[in-house]
Amino acid sequence: MVKVIATLALNGIDGIPVSVEAGRFPGAQPRVILIGLPDTAVKEALERVHTAARSSAIPLINGNVTVNLAPADVKKEGSSFDLPILISMVDEAKSGILNTEGKAFAGELSLTGEVKPINGALSMAAAARDAGLGEIYLPEANAAEASAAEGINVYPVKNVLQLCRHLRGEELIPKTIFSYEEFARNSVINGLDYADVKGQDTAKKAIEIAAAGSHNILLIGPPGSGKSMLASRIPSIMPPLSLSEAIETTKIHSVAGMLRHGVSLVSERPYRSPHHTMSPASLAGGGKNPKPGEISLAHNGVLFLDEFPEFDRPSSEVLRQPLEERKIHITRVSGTVTYPASLILVCAMNPCRCGWFGHPTHPCTCSTVSRQSYIARISGPLLDRIDIQVEVPSLDYTDVSRLKPAESSAEIRARICAARKFAAERFGDPSMSNGLMTPSQIRKHCVLDEGGDELMKKAYVSQSLSARSYDRILKVARTAADFDSSDDIRKRHLALALQLRTLDKKYFN
Repeated sequence: MVKVIATLALNGIDGIPVSVEAGRFPGAQPRVILIGLPDTAVKEALERVHTAARSSAIPLINGNVTVNLAPADVKKEGSSFDLPILISMVDEAKSGILNTEGKAFAGELSLTGEVKPINGALSMAAAARDAGLGEIYLPEANAAEASAAEGINVYPVKNVLQLCRHLRGEELIPKTIFSYEEFARNSVINGLDYADVKGQDTAKKAIEIAAAGSHNILLIGPPGSGKSMLASRIPSIMPPLSLSEAIETTKIHSVAGMLRHGVSLVSERPYRSPHHTMSPASLAGGGKNPKPGEISLAHNGVLFLDEFPEFDRPSSEVLRQPLEERKIHITRVSGTVTYPASLILVCAMNPCRCGWFGHPTHPCTCSTVSRQSYIARISGPLLDRIDIQVEVPSLDYTDVSRLKPAESSAEIRARICAARKFAAERFGDPSMSNGLMTPSQIRKHCVLDEGGDELMKKAYVSQSLSARSYDRILKVARTAADFDSSDDIRKRHLALALQLRTLDKKYFN
């Protein structure tokens, strides 16, 4: 007789149904073999299963036993198969019948029988629900996370003995209930505040438009002008994560093993600031068993690249495809995975190697050739994908010595939320923003009046714009119009969008 137990594997941030099939067959020599394309961690499961069963006094079938993980053409990775393998091997003639119909199991076992946390619990729960299963049994530490997947009952398991008692109907485990009210109450906003940033009104306005429309932005200025300070506070002015955004963000962080202990759902918009020495694989994601990189970990948040020209060319060029498609594809010999990558890219850089080009009092020590070679480290196609480019000049004494706090993040966020609400009503989708518009949506929602069309025509020729930069300027103008609750893009909105993209000529020429 073959016993079949439902479990799940991971592919990207999605779960894949897997069946654990265990049976005892005639054979001259007692042995247990595991088949179905398991990796090293899965192969080691048999030792953990047998030791955990002995520690918990749970009888397992013996003799010539075969355990198959189906489908056999899908690579099985990680330690989450420990628990379903144990359940499939329980000798029910000695322990009693276990009711496993319509149930899925996942978890790592300790040698004492404790069930330890795993990665990707939320993705597994959602996949089990979609496969028609009504219950999933997960480590106690993962239950709160998985309960956000509506339509399936999630049961927290402390140890295998407790689970067996529950499946025999002796001592029931209470299921974990997801509370939206608790999630909303625990939703947090980045604690940093723009009230601490002195001056830089132009840069703040550019960042406000970028945050409202999900536009990419480049900040150029000398050392100490406040570029990093401005960037780090962008999450504080973005709207709180919606439940659907939080679930998708949590899936990514859970699969990557970066969900903090005790956190059921990510409630703060991600802010990732990798160092410029990182590899392309760290930025894009990958590895032998592909994991999300910094681009995907910043999904629904901000990816800040400081000292942008210092990133090597292969790393920076990785950004080109995800900035267009809002997702990233990672292809390996074992297969292809896709991770979402809808983010605001914020780049900061000095205008030259020494950092002082254009400063009114501090002389620049770079030669023209040196300055041009430094700027040339950023490719034209990548620069073309950055909607807003703004200078962040050094502050004068009046700004530095000002004691009155600047406008707070809460005030800026209120305007951004109003602009996003206006845009959402136009699109009929609360998650949609202007930076995500398709070409057909641009044609529909970004119609210029006669004065705006004439201005755009002059700018297109004088600034040698590409078709991509033309579309991106229209998107920024559409966001500027949303702040005025205007259905039409007026000439002043387009003028502002063009003004926020004038550094091409000064620096990049």
